[in-house]
Amino acid sequence: MRTRCKICGITRLEDALQAVESGVDALGFVFYEPSPRYIDPVKADEIVRQLPPFVSSVGLFVNHGRDQVESILKTVRLDVLQFHGDEDDAFCRSFNKVYYKAIGVESAEALQQKMREYPGASALLLDTHDPVLKGGTGRSFDWRLVGAERPKPIILAGGLNPENVREAINLTHPYAVDVSGGVEASKGIKDAQLMKDFLREVYRDSKA
Repeated sequence: MRTRCKICGITRLEDALQAVESGVDALGFVFYEPSPRYIDPVKADEIVRQLPPFVSSVGLFVNHGRDQVESILKTVRLDVLQFHGDEDDAFCRSFNKVYYKAIGVESAEALQQKMREYPGASALLLDTHDPVLKGGTGRSFDWRLVGAERPKPIILAGGLNPENVREAINLTHPYAVDVSGGVEASKGIKDAQLMKDFLREVYRDSKA
């Protein structure tokens, strides 16, 4: 099975369409306002409506209240919810949509414990732990901490770029990889060539 790829932090239609042309499987939209990659839900909806079939739209949330999530869901047609805060499984699954849960990786033992706390997740996104930032750190973690025991499919994130993503895939064998800063010209603005290079490396040696 080939490794899937999600490009997160989309803020412009041209970036979304270029990512699609390069072969991306999913696009992420950040609704966490402190993030430099934040996008207004109305603008996100305008982009999502122009995506072709089979490209998933993923909304990123960080400790949003229920009313906030529901309001955004009324505005944007999202296929998947991705939670990066302190949300528990009951909250994440209460919206009756597919959801991913991000986990900041500190140690192998803590990771194994945390992964068991989200039985309702469709996938677990492993990212670099940071006590302040909720993703988008631009830093990778020690991929050797990702063990073979995985209760859910793994999405690998954190500091990935065209130069290191193939090594990361070969070492961890994730279901998918997730990139944001590693394919940007500046925060929130994607670089078309970097996206193309990244996706070429992801799909290299992969089986269809």
